Amino acid sequence: MDSAERRIVAFTAGSHGLVHTYELSIPILLTVWIGEFSTTAAALGLVVTVGYGLFGVGALPGGILVDRFGSKPLILACLAGMAGSFLLVSVAPNLLTLAVAIAAWGVTASVYHPAGLSLLSKAVDQRGTALGYHGIGGNLGIALGPLATALLLLAFDWRLVAAALTAPVAVVAAYGATVDVGDAMPDRGNDAGGGDGDGGGGSGGTKGEISASTIVDDTRVLLAGGFLIVFAFVTFSGLYYRTFLTFLPDLLGDVLGGLIDVQLIDPESPYAEEFDVGRYLYVAVLTVGVLGQYLGGRIADRMAPERGLMVLMGILAALALLFVPAGRTTATFVAASLALGVALFTVQPLSQATVAAYSPSEARGISFGYTYLGIFGVGSLGAALAGAVLTRAGPRELFVVLAGIATLGALSAAAVTRFATRQD
Repeated sequence: MDSAERRIVAFTAGSHGLVHTYELSIPILLTVWIGEFSTTAAALGLVVTVGYGLFGVGALPGGILVDRFGSKPLILACLAGMAGSFLLVSVAPNLLTLAVAIAAWGVTASVYHPAGLSLLSKAVDQRGTALGYHGIGGNLGIALGPLATALLLLAFDWRLVAAALTAPVAVVAAYGATVDVGDAMPDRGNDAGGGDGDGGGGSGGTKGEISASTIVDDTRVLLAGGFLIVFAFVTFSGLYYRTFLTFLPDLLGDVLGGLIDVQLIDPESPYAEEFDVGRYLYVAVLTVGVLGQYLGGRIADRMAPERGLMVLMGILAALALLFVPAGRTTATFVAASLALGVALFTVQPLSQATVAAYSPSEARGISFGYTYLGIFGVGSLGAALAGAVLTRAGPRELFVVLAGIATLGALSAAAVTRFATRQD
């Protein structure tokens, strides 16, 4: 890569990391919000569902905006919107204001993936390498964001922590403002179609025009090849992802609290009962996801990704059923938790490879738009599902539900191999 391309990769990787920092700091903060707002897991699950749902639903209109206005302005707007949302979180006086703030985060964050991936695909010649670094940025946000949140909560009030999380945005946005994306292969965007390659306004050419008829036509092409089955799979995978992760810090803390006696903060602290070593195991579960991403990519290069997904979803179903029994000893519980983290993130590259294989190149953009709608949009219902099951039943029932979701995912992956038509 030349220097201009490296700057674009650094900008997008940093932005990607911040998106997931905010996304996965929310479950850490949930442990405090339950007591702060005197509410239930079910109520907070609905609040988070709204934000995560908008994060997914906004991907399609976000992609249309990217084609019209370019990637760089949308990424900068995303960063500013996420920071403003968490500033509102930091001063939220009640649950309603908190819900509005989380919803605002979902709306502004939703434009990132279509904007960032579009910019990388148009402006960088070595796409695979660029997307790899972009993914590393996201994984660092997934792992280090919750860790930073947990560490800050040891010393500071949660409101100050929420405000402090906005500081990195200023750094990344300031850097992004200096990046001239037009210097990096400016003709690539025109060749690729859609919006301009330099992140400015629309070029005015026919390739950049978006209309209801073109969206309908591309959707019809996808459906003709059986993409609806692929969409069913990504929806189940997103539902598993959100159902598993949303209340995981609390679940890990409850089990570990009964196995070991470790005090990370002053027992007299008002957060002592809500904040324990389980939060750090949660960070470890997210960190080993980096290994899962690597494994998923290697598997996708060696076998049909949809067949790999059949096996992997079966493994996720088995691990879900073993999770609660594994809580009898510390060693087996930690092993089961980390195994779930690896398997969960192994799904992502295999899923992306499947989407690419079952969508024509001319409709690749909208296919990933629908993918994010399924994973982050419909999948966001997992937060409400987890909250409801935990409120009315318990962890054992929740992981039985997770096993059922994984089984449906395995069946839909099998249906892809049988009924869908490969396009690539």
